[in-house]
Amino acid sequence: MASENSPLLAYRLLGEEGAAFPACGAGGPGVVSARKLSTFLGVVVPTVLSMFSIVVFLRIGFVVGHAGLLQALAMLLVAYIILALTVLSVCAIATNGAVRGGGAYFMISRTLGPEVGGSIGLMFYLANVCGCAVSLLGLVESVLDVFGADTTGSSGLRVLPQGYGWNLLYGSLLLGLVGGVCTLGAGLYARASFLTFLLVSGSLASVLVSFVAVGPMDIPLTPRPGTNASSLPTRFGHFTGFNSSTLKDNLGAGYAEDYTTGAMMTFASVFAVLFNGCTGIMAGANMSGELKDPSRAIPLGTIVAVAYTFFIYILLFFLSSFTCDRTLLQEDYGFFRSISLWPPLVLIGIYATSLSASMSSLIGASRILHALAQDDLFGLILAPAKVVSGGGNPWGAVLYSWGLVQLVLLVGKLNTLAAVVTVFYLVAYAAVDLSCLSLEWASAPNFRPTFSLFSWHTCLLGVASCLLMMFLISPGAAGGSLLLMGLLSALLTARGGPSSWGYVSQALLFHQVRKYLLRLDVRKEHVKFWRPQLLLLVGNPRGALPLLRLANQLKKGGLYVLGHVTLGDLDSLPSDPVQPQYGAWLSLVDRAQVKAFVDLTLSPSVRQGAQHLLRISGLGGMKPNTLVLGFYDDSPPQDHFLTDPAFSEPTDGTRESGSPALSTLFPPPRAPGSPRALSPQDYVATVADALKMNKNVVLARACGALPPERLSRGSGSTAQPHHVDVWPLNLLRPRGGPGYVDICGLFLLQMATILGMVPAWHSARLRIFLCLGPREAPGAAEGRLRALLSQLRIRAEVQEVMWGEGAGTADPEEEEEGDFVNGGRGDAEAEALARSANALVRAQQGRGTGGGPGGPEGRDGEEGPATALTFLYLPRPPADPARYPRYLALLEILSRDLGPTLLVHGVTPVTCTDL
Repeated sequence: MASENSPLLAYRLLGEEGAAFPACGAGGPGVVSARKLSTFLGVVVPTVLSMFSIVVFLRIGFVVGHAGLLQALAMLLVAYIILALTVLSVCAIATNGAVRGGGAYFMISRTLGPEVGGSIGLMFYLANVCGCAVSLLGLVESVLDVFGADTTGSSGLRVLPQGYGWNLLYGSLLLGLVGGVCTLGAGLYARASFLTFLLVSGSLASVLVSFVAVGPMDIPLTPRPGTNASSLPTRFGHFTGFNSSTLKDNLGAGYAEDYTTGAMMTFASVFAVLFNGCTGIMAGANMSGELKDPSRAIPLGTIVAVAYTFFIYILLFFLSSFTCDRTLLQEDYGFFRSISLWPPLVLIGIYATSLSASMSSLIGASRILHALAQDDLFGLILAPAKVVSGGGNPWGAVLYSWGLVQLVLLVGKLNTLAAVVTVFYLVAYAAVDLSCLSLEWASAPNFRPTFSLFSWHTCLLGVASCLLMMFLISPGAAGGSLLLMGLLSALLTARGGPSSWGYVSQALLFHQVRKYLLRLDVRKEHVKFWRPQLLLLVGNPRGALPLLRLANQLKKGGLYVLGHVTLGDLDSLPSDPVQPQYGAWLSLVDRAQVKAFVDLTLSPSVRQGAQHLLRISGLGGMKPNTLVLGFYDDSPPQDHFLTDPAFSEPTDGTRESGSPALSTLFPPPRAPGSPRALSPQDYVATVADALKMNKNVVLARACGALPPERLSRGSGSTAQPHHVDVWPLNLLRPRGGPGYVDICGLFLLQMATILGMVPAWHSARLRIFLCLGPREAPGAAEGRLRALLSQLRIRAEVQEVMWGEGAGTADPEEEEEGDFVNGGRGDAEAEALARSANALVRAQQGRGTGGGPGGPEGRDGEEGPATALTFLYLPRPPADPARYPRYLALLEILSRDLGPTLLVHGVTPVTCTDL
């Protein structure tokens, strides 16, 4: 059909290679042409360099020397298991659809939503920015250790001046080099990274060869900081070559003080240092916007990089344990230079890894920032990061990140920040695992990744292990990062974000709700746990806002459905007119702040539509048991959209977002005297239908006169006290005594009690009225009712009233139920009874709480708070449909001028006295 549309139509499924990407969102126009990096250059190289960092050259001896070979291997195995679990999740998400720019941020945000994704994306961005600064400062310190004028080493050239200003200058120059490479594009970055990869590989190769080619030697150790080198003899570490005794000595742990800091090392501290050097598995994923085929390159390249680095680390651990004694390992972390066939090559490797790590962090940060800016999550503050070059390079984001790194460099020493950076990385890893776990648990049909070597067990274990590592590395930083994530999520939630990404939370809710609905067995229902489940039929919500909010208060944690019937016949229409209306009704629910579902139907008549909704609304054990209708009278409709502050709109009828105003989505109220969609006959028939279907019925009249504070969601402690009057007796067939404990009377009491539990009605006083017949002695019925209320735990005032003139000449005890309604009496006598009952109810409204039994004229007591709401017993409709108009006329007389009134008829037991 011409009108049909699908998200797949946003993709160019046919045409040139590489064009099958949507033209919106992160990595949108202009970025498609930049997708030219292969798996090796775009993923393997940056991931390997990030995972090696400077640890591979300067911390191998530290780990093996303190932990011993066995514990070092255990640490490495545990670290890589944690990383591998996250890699499995990355592979699963990356192979489940098109991955655009932003890497981990894109994966998280498109799964967990903009609130969580945006907060973690910003933290991941800051981690990359600070990681770039840490790498640059580490590079500066490494250079100054050899070439600094103040160096204490015997082999230093001492040509570069040192100090805070000079160190900042060197860092800024190196940052200029790194930023220049990243600004010129991913192609130059890839070539620079490849050159760096060759240098690092050559340096590592020379180290591996040196372990075999170099003979035993004694290596002088640099004196510890703070000691007088001239007064102490020179200490030596021993390179023994391959020696089984050396290996045996290095198998066990030997934790001692770190000679650079003086701190006592433990398993946790050594493990934290090792793990800090391995957290670079997202370096390739961050380049997702520049990869030719990210769904293939990210999993394949990341797995290859992780396997390669794991093999190199194990090999270096074994070689160090076989050839170096414990003293050398613990007292000279840079012993690779001392044993190397050509020491400058080791220096080149150290400098190359630091430079590559800073480049990877800066370009990764810029890609994350560009994706955040494209998604408009943080507003104008990130607007400069949207700027891209003609080739698709986001140089605006690169310059933005460049400036932030320069600010971080001003801080100088960042030893404490290094732990925070690692914790931020772990937050992102945990979020990726959580994203994959959520997709797997949601069991969504569209989650079918081509990578299948994962399960919810690996995802859950990945989340737990990342969180454990966070607190192991730095409890303070871990707690602070989670707090920051919560604050950012709250900010994004308050600001609002895109709703078209798809939220896995909705899929999880669906999965769980379906499971629990199946367990909600209607055969196990019990009256002790009954709650109202309302279906409110609304013709036009403009005139029904007060009733809509009152019904929301009456539901007491139960189901609440807004139903609407659109008149028509689908056979004569080109399409269903109901489906486009759901958006307007859902917006109505949001704006009115009620907890309701929406159910719309198409039917030739309102009566048939009401039957449809009563039968099919809800699901399983959550189906409406009470029908709520507005009263059918001649009062002119009111437009509450004009007076309700929640529905105020700009004068041009549109909101700032450009979407149409809610007032334009619903027609204006019916003009007085215009024809109605529902006839009086059908209105009463609808009530009768509901009772036949064993549904309770509530007819609401004059709810527009309710005080606004009674319909608010807040507490009613500041509101003026009001009465809620309950007349649990059929006033069109008055009787006392046992009539007060029938099912319908108890239903009225239950509904009034439920309303009193709502905060806005806490200050209202519940009054229950007893009508005494001619043969009843005052006090007898009141005592029985008070005993019943005590058993039902209902706190209320009980007042007895006598019938006055017009109650009828016959003994009410002898009347059959429904006589007045069904025509057992004449119309004039029935109307006289209705007027008398109406006068009786009106006489009690606004009276005080004191006094004994009495009629409208015989009641003592002072004037008191007015009645806010009246509950009346709704008689059953007559059996003869011809008498429906007369029945409706009697109800109109009965409830005339009573203010807000609910006429209620209950058909199901709703309360009991048992525990």
